Amino acid sequence: MARLLDAVLASGIDPDGVPSWNLGPMRTLFGVTQLDETRTMHDFRWGLVPSWSKDPSMGNLTINARCETVAEKPSFREAFIKRPCAIPVDGFFEWGHLGNSPKQPHYFTRRDGEPMVFAGLYEYWTDTSIPNSPVLATCTVITTEPGVDIDGIHDRQPVVLELDSVEQWINTNKYSPQQRYELLKPSQKGILTHVGVGKDVGSIYNDGPEIITPEQPNSLF
Repeated sequence: MARLLDAVLASGIDPDGVPSWNLGPMRTLFGVTQLDETRTMHDFRWGLVPSWSKDPSMGNLTINARCETVAEKPSFREAFIKRPCAIPVDGFFEWGHLGNSPKQPHYFTRRDGEPMVFAGLYEYWTDTSIPNSPVLATCTVITTEPGVDIDGIHDRQPVVLELDSVEQWINTNKYSPQQRYELLKPSQKGILTHVGVGKDVGSIYNDGPEIITPEQPNSLF
């Protein structure tokens, strides 16, 4: 994933890594940041904790940031201006109905088979009440209105960046907040595809390649 975004690995990140098929809030996501001309991949806990927060439990409420308010909401405003990141993943799950089918999870990927890249934000938090408190690095995924490819399954979708727009998103020296905000829109038609999968994805303790095996829903009738 680091090579996909021309990034070097931050200190301490295992280049081989341990794959996961079912990440949930408060678990680790990898995000690429840019300083000057250098891109670095870091590990972040999913659920953004602003530096001014009294405790890290706030991250349970900030796994996603709505694009409509990300530039204004206190939880995300400073991170939007100063700390964007690009979050590479293989796919994502959304629960919903497809036509008259019962509700089930759907696994979304890029139609071209390549990894996808989410627009994200990151923050650093420390417990100021404890001397020499360790730094907690956290992130959030920005969402927008659903594009055509979501097929009405859900009323939101992650902002999926094309590779040629990653620079515009993470390079805060070159691009203004307004220029970066222009990227926060639904995916164009034909970018994403999806398959129905089993309900085991509802628990993060179910984590293996079998959970993305296509599964046809039972009819409502």
